This record gives sequence, structure tokens and C-alpha cells, in this order.
Amino acid sequence: MTAGFSNHTASGSVASLRVSSSRISFKMPGLLSSPVFLTFICFFSWSLHPSGARTQPNEASDVKYEPLDSNVTLACGNSQIRLPVVWHLNNSSVLPWHKVTSDGRLVLLNVAQSAQGDYSCYDNSGLLLHSVRLRLGYPPGELKISCQVPNYTHVRCSWIESVKTFLPANYSAFIWGNVKNRLPCVVNVTSKHCDVNTETFWQTHHTLEVNETNALGSWTTYSRFRLHDLLKPNPPESLRAKAQEGFPKKLMVSWNYPSSWPNHSGFPLLFQMRYRPLGSEYWSEICSEDSEVEIFDALAGHAHQVMVRARDEVNSGSQWSEWTHIILVKPWEDPSIPGPEETVEFPDDLFTFSTKPETSTTKSHNPNPEDEGNLGLVILLVLFSVFILTTILSLVLVVWVRRRRKEPATKQELTSMVKMKSMPI
Repeated sequence: MTAGFSNHTASGSVASLRVSSSRISFKMPGLLSSPVFLTFICFFSWSLHPSGARTQPNEASDVKYEPLDSNVTLACGNSQIRLPVVWHLNNSSVLPWHKVTSDGRLVLLNVAQSAQGDYSCYDNSGLLLHSVRLRLGYPPGELKISCQVPNYTHVRCSWIESVKTFLPANYSAFIWGNVKNRLPCVVNVTSKHCDVNTETFWQTHHTLEVNETNALGSWTTYSRFRLHDLLKPNPPESLRAKAQEGFPKKLMVSWNYPSSWPNHSGFPLLFQMRYRPLGSEYWSEICSEDSEVEIFDALAGHAHQVMVRARDEVNSGSQWSEWTHIILVKPWEDPSIPGPEETVEFPDDLFTFSTKPETSTTKSHNPNPEDEGNLGLVILLVLFSVFILTTILSLVLVVWVRRRRKEPATKQELTSMVKMKSMPI
């Protein structure tokens, strides 16, 4: 029973397989002619195209760094290749000045910046053998270092390359007053500067060490300086000025300490304020230890320019800060007294800081009020008096010269007359 059942099952399976085969044989021609099936076959054939196997996995591309203005040799892979090869630069057969050796090496002669790029070598059949990226530049050189000290706890040193390397570089920096107190200077590679924040390194002299490294070499630059001489606060902040009601010649000017200057009571600043009527060439100056100053001699009815700067009060060898931006303020005017309309014109360089010293008059913190309105008239009168006196002296001199010339002629005439009278008739 069991055997019969098995044979029957087997024969049934064979029969069903034949029926399925016959069905498939009838359906295959329609499937092969289907656009979807043809698209799949084309994509599968393209993925197995021999060009996909042309790059040898053991010949991966790399980066090669070489100095500019030198001869550079590029090998076609790690092994010695005796068959002819073809070199391309950035997928182009156009190459800079070069020669190809018998073992397939490419020798670039006296390379310039334009020779930089991706190089690839192929055999005669177009098979990619090797590729390499060439970067050209120079090793590092001496750095030009400058340091700024905005307060007693912060030092920022920046540098400029004296040699343009054309290559990415890494920097490390240290600062010390003596070898035992060597501190790292935190580097900002993008801005090419480093910062030190500490209160324990103030000594007579300090040394900064900056090391620059790239793929072609490294260079260490040392800079020695006195931090006390470099101390230069940031400009005062929030400069403001207002008129004093009832006083047409008074102005009240105030400002804030720089936000970067810590502990105002422990590190006081000395301030210098400048002011002048708009359009004048002469500045008046007031020095003060306070951050508020009153002006007593403003020119009534005229707008005034005001600016201020700061310096460390304790360290007389420190530097003045930059000037603040100029602000404009006009003294109080009595509304009951009508005055001529005034048009205030703002010059183009109103808010441009100028480091060129201008004529100025230094005044104390509490100056005595003086009336300088008649200064021009006094100068004019003095000049007129000098002119009159010079004219009178010139006339006197001319008369005196003429009289001296006439005296010899008169004497000669008198002598002739005497002789003529003494002659006998």
C-alpha cells in the first residue's frame, strides 16, 4: 500500500511538473518581449560591464606633497611597470612640462602652481593602473608676531606668514616669563592667533614660541617682549553727552569702562576727552580719572564733536586706547530767544577715526570759564597795528635816505660859491 501510494505520488508530481513546464514554455516568449524585463536585463548587463573592474583595488589613490619650483616624480603604482603607460591630469591628456621614463614614471620639470591636481596612469588598453593627487607649496618660514594686551589678565598674539606656503598648517604656541612657568597659548588656526588668560604670569620680560608645521616641514619662531609696555585697553563704551538746561555753554559728557577691563577699583583708568565745535580745526582736551566730565566753555548755539580714550593710570608706560566713535551734541538754547536757522552739515569722515594728531588745547578737569568769542577780532587788530607801524617806519626811512643824499650836494655848492667870491674881478 505504501509503495503504491509513493509511486502514484511520484508519477503525479512528474505529471504536474510537465504541465508546469508546458505552461512556462508557452509564457516565456511573452515575458521576454516585456519592456520591464528588457530594462532589467540592460541594467544588469551594465552593472557587470568590464569597465567596472578596470580599477585595481590594491592601487588606491593617495596624496603627494612636493615643493614648488622643483622636479617632481610620480610613479605609476608600487610595482615597476615596463609596458608603455599614458598619464592624464584631471582627466585630460594635456600635461605640464614633463617626461615619461621607461618604467612608466612621470617626471614634472620645475613645477608651478598650475601643475597641481589629480594624476592618473593607464595602460594601452585604457585600464587604470594608479592615481595620485599632487599638492604643491613651500615649507614654513619665519612668522611676524604681534601681541595685544587689553587688560592685566589677557594676552592675544597673532602672526602673519612671511612665506606663503599654499599648504594647510598646524600651529602650537607657548608663552613664558621663565622656563618653569611655561604656559600653553590656545591657538585659533583660522584667525592665526592664540590667547592666554591668567593672572600669574606678569614678569619683566616674556617669550612667545609659535611652531608652524605642514607636510613639507616645520619652523619655530620666538618673540620676546614686555607685557607692561604692550598694555592697551579697549576704547571706553557707551559714550554719551547731553546739554545742561539753562546753561548755553555747558555740556555733560559720560561713558563706561571697557567691558574687557576687570575690577575697576583695583585697576583704575585715566581718560582723555576731546571736543570741538563742528567745523573747527582745533580740539580742546580734558583729562580725568572719572567717567563723567562737564564742559564749561562750549560755543553757544553750535553742535560739538566729542570723543574719548583711556589708559592704565598706574602703569605710565602703557598705551592709550583707540578713540571712541565721535558723537554730536548741541548746548542748551533758550527757546524764548529766536535765532537764525542753522543747517548742520555732517562731513563724510564724521565717524572715521584718525590717528593723526591735530592741534589741541589741553585743559584741566575743572577749567575757569573764558570767553573766546573775540579772539578773531583781537588777532585782526594786532595785525592791523603791525601793518600801520611798518608803513610809518618805511616812510621815515625813505625821508632819511633822501636827506643824506642831498647833504653832499649842498656842501659842494657852498664851496663853489665861496671860491667864486674870492676871485678878483
